[in-house]
Amino acid sequence: MKHLLSTQDLSRTNAIRILDTAEEMAAVGDREVKKLPALRGRTVVNLFFEDSTRTRISFEAAAKRLSADVINFAAKGSSVSKGESLKDTAQTLSAMGADAVVIRHWASGAPHQLAATDWINAAVINAGDGTHEHPTQALLDAFTMRRHWAKLAGTESEGSDLKGMRVAIAGDVLHSRVARSNVWLLQTLGADVTLVAPPTLLPIGVEKWPCKVSYNLDETLAQGADAVMMLRVQGERMNASYFPSTREYSRRWGFDDNRLKALDRFGLKDTIIMHPGPMNRGLEISAAAADSPRSTVLAQVRNGVSVRMAALYLLLSGDTREPAAAPVLASAGAAHSTKESN
Repeated sequence: MKHLLSTQDLSRTNAIRILDTAEEMAAVGDREVKKLPALRGRTVVNLFFEDSTRTRISFEAAAKRLSADVINFAAKGSSVSKGESLKDTAQTLSAMGADAVVIRHWASGAPHQLAATDWINAAVINAGDGTHEHPTQALLDAFTMRRHWAKLAGTESEGSDLKGMRVAIAGDVLHSRVARSNVWLLQTLGADVTLVAPPTLLPIGVEKWPCKVSYNLDETLAQGADAVMMLRVQGERMNASYFPSTREYSRRWGFDDNRLKALDRFGLKDTIIMHPGPMNRGLEISAAAADSPRSTVLAQVRNGVSVRMAALYLLLSGDTREPAAAPVLASAGAAHSTKESN
């Protein structure tokens, strides 16, 4: 694995490999000293051309917990605002000795272009490109679901997948890179995915995606869902009216207090409620739902650091063999032991 650009490119083996390594990394967060020496001497650059809080801080925390040096680059206030191209920026970072570049860009395909050219000799991680993909968000969502699914089954999550899990992803699918990445990854892991949205907020060609499509959230819940993921309404990407009013949208496609109560009526006592953040409370999700015991919003943020640690470790540790998680976990365990012995 040289780059992490898309969940569509991830095999089941590699997806589980990342999730299993993230389980190892999660243990680091429970220690008094939350650090491993695994990437000491490596440099990770956070190259963000769009505003971000959770993703940028999560990657920064992940890199620092692995003892990497971190450079944070924001387009605002940089030479990019003066017209510098992505190529020139990338070559500048290469000259500074970047080992990994975590890039978020407003243009779909920018991370792929960076990885495919000779502009930079570094691992590239897609932290969100336009309305295309956001692979590490999908991985942390899958990590959160897998822990929940394994707990219900009374088994260990390591090595397991999401076979048989019913996942509903509802909201602004059209503009959501999170939805795209999740559909492909969850399908690879064996989950049954249903997209729920008004017709105006579904992309052209969605019928070819490996999922079901529904226009009615209540019907989807009544049919059963083990996880419900609400997507943010991305008003900043909308240049037209995609629904009559925010009140109408919330009534028909938002997860409000009535739908929260409906989970109990439908006998869905173990269904979790997810949101990639940031949330528009009162629009796509009510405050009661976001703060309920069913909500995994904060767990997703916490798990994001572990998943991004795993991605950085696998890309930069030098262990790029395709087959199995075992050697990787052994290496991670060795790193843990080294830290504990210091």
